[in-house]
Amino acid sequence: MKIIVLKETKHHEKRVALTPAVAQQFIKLGYSCLVETNAGYASNFDDEAYLKAGCEIISSKADALKLCDVVIKVNAPTVDEISLMKSGSILISYLYHAFNPELVGALAKQGVSAFSMDAMPRISRAQSMDALSSQNNLAGYKAVIIGADALGKIFPLMMTAGGTITPSRVLIFGAGVAGLQAVATAKRLGAIVEVTDVRPETKEQVESLGGKFIEVKGEGVQVEGGYAKEVSADYLQKQKEAVNKSLAQADLVITTALVAGKKAPVLITEEQVKLMKLGSVIVDMAVEQGGNCALSEADNTVVKHGVTIVGRTNLPSTLAQNASELYAKNIYNFLTHLSTKDGMKWEFEEEITKGTLITHQQKTVHPSLQTATA
Repeated sequence: MKIIVLKETKHHEKRVALTPAVAQQFIKLGYSCLVETNAGYASNFDDEAYLKAGCEIISSKADALKLCDVVIKVNAPTVDEISLMKSGSILISYLYHAFNPELVGALAKQGVSAFSMDAMPRISRAQSMDALSSQNNLAGYKAVIIGADALGKIFPLMMTAGGTITPSRVLIFGAGVAGLQAVATAKRLGAIVEVTDVRPETKEQVESLGGKFIEVKGEGVQVEGGYAKEVSADYLQKQKEAVNKSLAQADLVITTALVAGKKAPVLITEEQVKLMKLGSVIVDMAVEQGGNCALSEADNTVVKHGVTIVGRTNLPSTLAQNASELYAKNIYNFLTHLSTKDGMKWEFEEEITKGTLITHQQKTVHPSLQTATA
């Protein structure tokens, strides 16, 4: 099988889907790897490193797409890239199929069998393929670093001859992969950390990292595919009341809450921002899906009511080398699960295949899209 690694074209994207080290692993198994010129340069992997690994560097994307069996990317391909792919070829990338019906339609029309990395089932067998988790882990770390940089005070307790500096207080919305890494990072920097999550079962994980869990009285929230289902307005109101005291005391607030296939829930209203201390900071990690803070703006930092609100999208790209290394391993584990060097296995009822395959043989095949169009 011939694999092509395309250079990412999305604005501010520095990651690459395959590193030289992982490409070498594929080549040892009998796969061929073609890499578009300078595809890994922004992630600190130059063409020479890929050549040493046994890859072929290609300058003509159009010619390579006509030859290759598998196309791997981080972000979804453009319509122009899809039009160059040969019928029957395989695409593996993030697709966010629920939000991109036109993209899904173009892939089906072109006859591309498209697998979406963001649709990976949250099961034990798929943990090594779970790109959302690997990338969110890095994003949770970077959110704390960005917040600390924007904050006008230090995190740890510091006792000096001139007096004592009290530790900063950090409030985190969401105890998923990103939220838990944010807890660990903020604690390592010396902050007092509180966490709220609609899933009561996350309490033990938060406390194991040294954070304090803010409990919300009310019905338990169901989890589907590793994500909380959409929460009732009544529960969100109870959560709001429970966290307002902590919100008013917080120096840094990090929001990470997402609902699969839907717009991110608004957890911090403008009225709540007004409750916050002058000079405090919000880092909204959900801004790309609409934002958890009502005042956040995608790829912009704004100051509202004396509070700095950071709406940075694509945080993993700011750690491009590590993010690419982890994503490439996810790709390796996924593709070697789906195929051998001689071709795809096409086990359509196998849970990982069924959960990630979006289009095949000019049809939309993912169960969620079948239900939506039924």
